[in-house]
Amino acid sequence: MTTRGLTERLDAEGVICAEGYLFELERRGYVQAGPFVPEVVLEHPEAVGGLHREFAHAGSDVVLAFTYYGHREKMRLVGKEHLLEPLNREALKLAREVADDYGCLVAGNVCNTNHWGPDDAETQREVRQMYEEQIGWAADAGVDYVVSETNDYYGEAATALEVVKAHGLPAVVTLSAHRDPTLWDGVPVIEAAQRLEQAGAEVVGLNCMRGPATLFGLLGELRQAVSCHVAALPVPYRTDEAHPTFQSLHDAACDCIPGARPFPTALDPFTCNRYEMGAFARAAWDLGVRYLGVCCGGAPHHVRAMAEAWGRRPQASRYSPDMARHAFFGTSGSSSAEVAARNRTRAGEL
Repeated sequence: MTTRGLTERLDAEGVICAEGYLFELERRGYVQAGPFVPEVVLEHPEAVGGLHREFAHAGSDVVLAFTYYGHREKMRLVGKEHLLEPLNREALKLAREVADDYGCLVAGNVCNTNHWGPDDAETQREVRQMYEEQIGWAADAGVDYVVSETNDYYGEAATALEVVKAHGLPAVVTLSAHRDPTLWDGVPVIEAAQRLEQAGAEVVGLNCMRGPATLFGLLGELRQAVSCHVAALPVPYRTDEAHPTFQSLHDAACDCIPGARPFPTALDPFTCNRYEMGAFARAAWDLGVRYLGVCCGGAPHHVRAMAEAWGRRPQASRYSPDMARHAFFGTSGSSSAEVAARNRTRAGEL
């Protein structure tokens, strides 16, 4: 266990938690889009461990075990239910190793199961059992806290929280706001967050679905509605009022996308740059948000920009841009003023 826990860090300087493993490892060729099952944990643990290290190097305070969609229902759908426990335990082991090397917190992770039925007691029982399995393994691994994320149903989020609390662990519970910011069992996200705070969550917040531009308004409402710490983990995509979620984005410039829908494999043109993510981080801090991250699509340079926006200098900041030494745009260094001016003129013609 780390010396300072989640609450201490939140109260002192805030916590940055990098997510986004699913999309990043899919881009790198280790996860299959569609099922999105994290078999890479067993097949290429070096790829998972390497990405953990990149995010920690970039400024993440947390190593989140890559068990998103690593629950029994997903493993059953791909015919690999027998790998459920080995996958979870290996993911937790990888997270612990990197967390210890970087002095990070280590977090267990559970998520939406796509199995919850709001009026179906049997599916609710099965989901609780899934959470008991995963959270039990996380507790065995000595995690600092558990993240329950991307929750579409209040009832499912509340069930996850109950199981986390039964294991005596701190909980971060984040909800997903789709086009209509009401969860799929009819509870508005703000009200759901209030209920989760009352039920004992140390942190409540919003993650996934919405980019910075369309998450921010709800974030302000949430900060005013609860007293506990608030989490903000948008997807790094340029969503707007007409397209509030990354599922709703449409690329009019491309007619070769299968199904004509950029989500989830052709979102590249909509990706936020590092400066946009840094601006979001500063604005979130000013709102009083102290648990910050980036969800599906996030990469280490986004995390570094967010950390630097909070006034930090992670290890990766050694390599932050210094355009004063650029061949075309530089204003200092070994090049003479005349050469630098000529290069800048040529650059303007490119």
